[in-house]
Amino acid sequence: MLHDHALQCVHDPLLILLSYLVSALGSFTALQLAIAIPAARTPRERWRAVAGAGAAMGGGAIWAMHFIAMLACRMDVQVSYDLGITALSAVIAIASCMTGLAVAGAGVFGWGKLIVAGLCMGLGVTGMHYTGMAAMLMPAQTHYDMTLVGASAAIAVVASIVALWLAFHLRGKWQMTGSALVMALAVCGMHYTGMQAATFVPDANATAGNGLSGANLGMGIFAVTTVLLAVVLSTSLLRQRQRELVQI
Repeated sequence: MLHDHALQCVHDPLLILLSYLVSALGSFTALQLAIAIPAARTPRERWRAVAGAGAAMGGGAIWAMHFIAMLACRMDVQVSYDLGITALSAVIAIASCMTGLAVAGAGVFGWGKLIVAGLCMGLGVTGMHYTGMAAMLMPAQTHYDMTLVGASAAIAVVASIVALWLAFHLRGKWQMTGSALVMALAVCGMHYTGMQAATFVPDANATAGNGLSGANLGMGIFAVTTVLLAVVLSTSLLRQRQRELVQI
């Protein structure tokens, strides 16, 4: 059979937890920044809020989580990543999240608009995941169970709809914290369902190539993303507090 000699992907529990925590931080930051979208008074303010929230969600909660989770996958072959395809996956994640937020935040909020925005965002997230998988350079070929691929896409769409609804309806810190934890669980669920769909079959004609080391890529993304999200979140919370003091 085709997959009799498939490579086994053994996930490191600590790195799985780390990927979840990064996704939760990105989700909380995105929800915090999304508050400014419906409150924007000018188109410039609105697009700035959309860009910030989209970058936090797409770049932090989804893209960074993906590559840290890929680091958690241990196989008995060398794996590196094509820089161009890896960068493309980041663009797809951020652009799709910005599109979803822009569509959902335009005009009067409604379920029809929410579903369209969720589809745009969810399919973009799915595209990011499988583009990121295509960036893998290793002496093996990747085969997919299309039923599980479809399931991962469905999870991404549902998670996106939930994330967009939360972004435009929540205000309390505890509500946002709980919602970010749930959102991160959904994002991780999509990723690991997509990983379950993949089977890696050794191929002597394939090579690991000269891409970025998986360990260097994953830890580099973790360090940079965590620092940036922490700075953005701290700045956002400080500005919100200053606005509240002015209104008192």
